Amino acid sequence: MFVAKNKGMAGAVFALSTFIIGGVLTFSGLGLIAFMKNKDLLGLGEGRSIGILFVCVGLLASILGVLVMRMVRNRL
Repeated sequence: MFVAKNKGMAGAVFALSTFIIGGVLTFSGLGLIAFMKNKDLLGLGEGRSIGILFVCVGLLASILGVLVMRMVRNRL
C-alpha cells in the first residue's frame, strides 16, 4: 500500500512539474517572438523561430501535464 502511495505522488509531481515547465516555455516563447525578431539567439538561430518552437512545445507540455494529472487523480 505504501508503494502505491509513492507512485501516485510521483505521478502528481511529474504532472505538476510538466505543467509548470510548459507554462514557462510558452510565455518565454511569446517573449522571444515579441522581442527577438531578426536577432540571433546564442548562435542557435533567429529568436522568433525559437520562440515559435518554445510556444508549441510549451503548449504540448501543458496539455500533457493536465492529462497526466487527470489520470493520477482518477487512478487510471
